[in-house]
Amino acid sequence: MPLFPHPKGYVCYRAEVPVTIDGNLDKPCWKHAPWTAYFQDIEGASKPRPRFHTRAKMLWDDEYLYIAAYLEEPHVWGTLTEHDSVIFYDNDFEIFIDPDGDLHQYYEIEINALNTEWDLRLTKPYRDGGSALNEWEIPGMKSAIRIDGTLNAPSDTDKGWSVEMALPWKALGEFANRPAPPHEGDQWRMNFSRVEWDIRIEGGKYVKVPNTPEHNWVWSPQGVVDMHRPEHWGYVQFTSQPAGSVRFREDPAHPLRAWLIALYYAQRAYFEGHHQYAPSMEALKFAYADMKALAEPPLITLTKEGYTATAKRNTRGGKTEVWHIQQDSRLWREN
Repeated sequence: MPLFPHPKGYVCYRAEVPVTIDGNLDKPCWKHAPWTAYFQDIEGASKPRPRFHTRAKMLWDDEYLYIAAYLEEPHVWGTLTEHDSVIFYDNDFEIFIDPDGDLHQYYEIEINALNTEWDLRLTKPYRDGGSALNEWEIPGMKSAIRIDGTLNAPSDTDKGWSVEMALPWKALGEFANRPAPPHEGDQWRMNFSRVEWDIRIEGGKYVKVPNTPEHNWVWSPQGVVDMHRPEHWGYVQFTSQPAGSVRFREDPAHPLRAWLIALYYAQRAYFEGHHQYAPSMEALKFAYADMKALAEPPLITLTKEGYTATAKRNTRGGKTEVWHIQQDSRLWREN
């Protein structure tokens, strides 16, 4: 399996004043917050470009992480009004947050044009047996929608809709396993997604085109139609420096992280064929010679639950980092 490229990166600057959440993205507080790149198809650049533009921007202060997005849309509609509904049955905007980047204990928030929210937590990805914990809530979360046109009115053409949210650090810190709010230079793994359904107008109402799957447009491409592969989520780098003064720095451990993910998938394939995990790199027949940063050959240790694979990385500073991945894709560095 080829190693995947470094995910998207974004520098999140500190808000100069608290952000009033009203859906208006033209407020002075957002002026110097950079936009993300326009969203791509979830599978990446090999797929057609989305027919409508979507992009997001972020700010932060001691109380909140602020997220804004604008979604071009000629026909803004929504049907779901009950909190914690499956919001992606409507067109929606989605936020995914894995604070410590270990691919476990992450948050998902979805919102539609009616400002109906679904906030949930996953202990691990669905591929590894994770399930949605709908009972998890974000006390103090603020959100607002502004329609650039008219909602649920097929007789006219709209321009789009904007989302504005304030997520309390107190809630995000519950399972973050790191400081919240972040320290200077900290990076959190995040991604944004937009679900878009094909519709037609019948009897003066919007109707989904039957037997047609949704479109998934994202900030940092996943490579497959699955948002629950946190290894592909982008990096958000926090700073208190003046807006525009900080450059995003790529994760120097990304090649090793990507290699460990490839090993994880190789072990899954081995398990399917042998009904057990490979006990060694030799049995797995997984190449590592091209990983120049490795301090020594990787090691696989079988455990009661499955296995732990360990690799050591030499840093530019002359230190050695020890990284692990296990059968449920949890990926972490030893402190």
